[in-house]
Amino acid sequence: MDKPVVLAYPPPMPELPEVETTVRGLARILDGARLARVELRREGLRRPFPADLVQVLTGAEVTGLGRRAKYGLIHTSRGQTMVFHLGMSGRWRIEPEELGTHDHLVLETGTGQRLALCDPRRFGSVDLVASDSLHLWPQFAALGPEPLEDGLSPAYLKAALAGRSASIKLMLLDQRIVAGLGNIYVCEALFRAGIDPRKAAGKVGGTALARLVPAIKDVIAEAIAAGGSTLRDYAQPDGELGYFSKQFDVYDREGQACVRCPGTIARIAQGGRSTWFCPRCQK
Repeated sequence: MDKPVVLAYPPPMPELPEVETTVRGLARILDGARLARVELRREGLRRPFPADLVQVLTGAEVTGLGRRAKYGLIHTSRGQTMVFHLGMSGRWRIEPEELGTHDHLVLETGTGQRLALCDPRRFGSVDLVASDSLHLWPQFAALGPEPLEDGLSPAYLKAALAGRSASIKLMLLDQRIVAGLGNIYVCEALFRAGIDPRKAAGKVGGTALARLVPAIKDVIAEAIAAGGSTLRDYAQPDGELGYFSKQFDVYDREGQACVRCPGTIARIAQGGRSTWFCPRCQK
């Protein structure tokens, strides 16, 4: 099996496709299962675990799983949803042979299957939110539409970006504009749409936006189908690696030939993040 790509600079956190892949993997074990045991192996991650997490989850039935932006959702029969964020290096492990130092939360089903939330850097988070008011939770209340839903359309983006002088790259990373988009997939989508990431968002015309929206949807859908983009830390819950990184057109390809024109891929900094693009064919 090919080794995951190792970058010379800090890797990005798991993005929407990685979280979606994680949720789908967890659903195979958790959907409809009863949580027989919940173990906290430390006080918390980026912030403390909810004080009543063990009490609420133990004995509860998992009524469904989902995702909002880069957050995973585990709905329960107690009217509470466990919301998790994988941070920089988090991942769920299914049926680990042994628990490790970085396995901080363990769930065990009534059939004896075990899952461990592993987060070496502890930048992730776990919260309990009332299921019927998830949309009001502060982290969700201001989020934009999901990339794969109908709410993301050229007309929506035209209105949302009108008069904005910030670059189109930075606006697409703004979760209030589109929920869940991250650096990797924005770079790839802008390349497919032929849009210069430095261009002022308000000056991206309707024709370009009509290319951009399907490019975003296609990139996200393809990345989910490929199991995400394994960089340094991320792996699916079953331990398999995601291979969308094998399909990168621009990301992490500085100095390499453009796959579409005679140009060369460049890397610049925008908003403290690296941006890869082709200066020749992205206008």
